[in-house]
Amino acid sequence: MSWTSFGASQILFSMVLVCTALASFFLAPHTRTSKAFLHGFNEDGSSPGLWALTLSQVTTWIFARSLLTAALLAYSYGIVGALAYTAYYLSFFTGGILIDRLRFHHGFSNIQSFLADRFGAVGSSLFNIVIALRLLSEVFANLLVVGLIFGPDGSGTYIAAIAVIAAVTLGYSLIGGFNASIKTDVLQMAVFTVVLAALVAIFVVDPAFSFGTALGTFRPSLDHGWNLLLVALLQVWSYPLHDPVMTDRGYIADRITTFRSFMLAGVLSSVCIFSFALLGIHASQVANPGEPMLTALQRVMGEPTMTLLNIALVVSAVSTLDSTLSSAAKLAVADLGLAPQSVFTGRIAMILAMTGGLALLYTGIKDLYAAVALSGTLSMFLAPVVFFSILADRRVALWSYVTAFTFAVTGSVIFFLEQGKYANVIEPITGITQLYTKLLLICALVMLGGIVAFFLGLQQRLGERRERVGFELHGEQHVTVSERTR
Repeated sequence: MSWTSFGASQILFSMVLVCTALASFFLAPHTRTSKAFLHGFNEDGSSPGLWALTLSQVTTWIFARSLLTAALLAYSYGIVGALAYTAYYLSFFTGGILIDRLRFHHGFSNIQSFLADRFGAVGSSLFNIVIALRLLSEVFANLLVVGLIFGPDGSGTYIAAIAVIAAVTLGYSLIGGFNASIKTDVLQMAVFTVVLAALVAIFVVDPAFSFGTALGTFRPSLDHGWNLLLVALLQVWSYPLHDPVMTDRGYIADRITTFRSFMLAGVLSSVCIFSFALLGIHASQVANPGEPMLTALQRVMGEPTMTLLNIALVVSAVSTLDSTLSSAAKLAVADLGLAPQSVFTGRIAMILAMTGGLALLYTGIKDLYAAVALSGTLSMFLAPVVFFSILADRRVALWSYVTAFTFAVTGSVIFFLEQGKYANVIEPITGITQLYTKLLLICALVMLGGIVAFFLGLQQRLGERRERVGFELHGEQHVTVSERTR
């Protein structure tokens, strides 16, 4: 979008964003209790309904970085690239099962408590470091996309756009916290759905697009997107657990509502992200050799269509930012206990999280998928925790957990060095040259190493175990404990 002349498209763009911002401030409740601000309950202590939770899950996971990355992967690798990024949204199904297991079988109110029970302070501390980095990267990545929509990196419009969006999002988040995030997510999802439907309708009727053409982008080559699809299928077991934006919404409502919200969110978000990815396939069919995706789309589809696309990106960025700030407040105050639980301390945590995300903009990182790949690879130390500890309910030695974490950190560092061309470690040993095939090898080795470590660290089953039977009362989990012989 060109901002040199303020035409009809820019007016529409500005009006939609201003109206969405004002409506978000209007919908954000002035939260007075820490239970609402930090944990997402309503002011009267009740839980959000099924559709509020579902739509909040969807819109917070369809963030600006995801939309752009899905389209770019489809632009480069066709239908397989679109499927590869959509596969990450299977995390809703695995995440729903894991949260249900943690809450109602194991009886824990957050992941940190479970890890502390199984692996002590070391287990929860390593996990908290990872999710803190994840939250900061989400603030950074979504602000980056917003800035690039308005102008080149470092330009006046780039800086101004980031400053305005950061201020608006932080403003209404400070008013209502987690509860405000859920309420405004419903509005933002409604705006996003209308815009996405319009975008899909526009390119579907374009004579240059056909589903047959989209399917024709299929290539039976590992390097043509299949490597990314396999990476996603490896990472979805651990990916949801390291994303508090998703998991925090799993501790608010009763068991049935929570499980249904995850399943519905998985279906809806997969449809949305795949539909948006088709834009990338369409752009690849009309692009000139070497032409960037967004340039090709603007040339063929015109500025009005690009305005809709930019609206979708900015609205999705805002919806994710407020949720990320809420999760940062919950992590710092409620989960880590760094300060007394109150609205005031939650607001301080939000301000610090936004400041940290803004600071990351000066690191020079611009590859959006690389951030996803690094985060997903680092999260893979949780995969053996899922298989052995959460699902199989086995006790495992601490050294196994630390070893799995070490494998994941090492894999992430190697990929970072390879991606940034700081080092060439894998090619001399394996002959693999394609970056994402290297990533697949790294992920496979990280998962295998973690599973072997956990298998070797299995501890003898105890003669008795605790059976936790939970029930919900006004959003609070009450747990009775009985002993049962295996």
